[in-house]
Amino acid sequence: MTLLLMAAGSGSRYGKLKQFDDLGPAKEFLMEFSIYDALKNNFNHIVVITKAANKIFLESHLSERLPHSVKIDVLVQDIKDIPEGVELTTEREKPWGTAHAVWTARNVISGDFVIINADDYYGQNAFEGAANFMKNNKSSSTFALVAYNLKNTLSEFGSVSRGVCEVENKHLKSIIERTKILEKDTQILDEDSGVVLDPNSAVSMNFWICNESIFNYIETYFTKFLQNQNNLEKSEIYLPFVTQEMMENGHITVEVIEAKSTWFGVTYYEDKEVAVATLKALTNKGAYPTPLWR
Repeated sequence: MTLLLMAAGSGSRYGKLKQFDDLGPAKEFLMEFSIYDALKNNFNHIVVITKAANKIFLESHLSERLPHSVKIDVLVQDIKDIPEGVELTTEREKPWGTAHAVWTARNVISGDFVIINADDYYGQNAFEGAANFMKNNKSSSTFALVAYNLKNTLSEFGSVSRGVCEVENKHLKSIIERTKILEKDTQILDEDSGVVLDPNSAVSMNFWICNESIFNYIETYFTKFLQNQNNLEKSEIYLPFVTQEMMENGHITVEVIEAKSTWFGVTYYEDKEVAVATLKALTNKGAYPTPLWR
């Protein structure tokens, strides 16, 4: 089973490359805890999508720590990596987005795989649920999303973006991207729209379970996206938008799996203190060894 980690972000609100900040008790990166949880649930292939400047460092860092039985691919999300036959004249520097990051792995992944953010902590039960789904899923047209309660995914230090889900009979019906969610006067609201949100709403934290069919769909989606000149400078293709369109066109259904885990992330630098304390507490309880890799 394959785990794909998206680690190509710039960490603009965090103030540094948060994917490589040493948050663990033995200075581990946050992504290493997700990798550890995945390996514990019989994943054996790790794919990391990163920037060109970080490729050699990450290959060395992971290969020195992970068991030799684990296959590791560190790939670069390249702005120039576009569908064949498409010509661009843009001088764009901004990455094409999360769906493009996933598409970067099209030549190294076959079959089912999990997608996560490298700068989020998802919890051990979430990986167990994902592994059980992958073992039991018999349909190539059924994807899954491990979802969390909105109230448990906020930051004390500023607004966050979340994909708020509409769920019916444990299946995803739609995702609406809310880009400025915060808690204010005992309510959770999206400041951009003024919509008050249910604290118990299921939200996507980009923990997806899919298969190789998504690569062809992303390529088609990306090709159409690039034909619109208005998209070429700053717009991005987001993974939830791609899966939403796949559902609407009848290509897939998406089962929603309750995470049954605590999520935390490091959107803002001030979140670091909480992350460090939480990882230390989990380690002290025996959830993880220290150092993580022996």
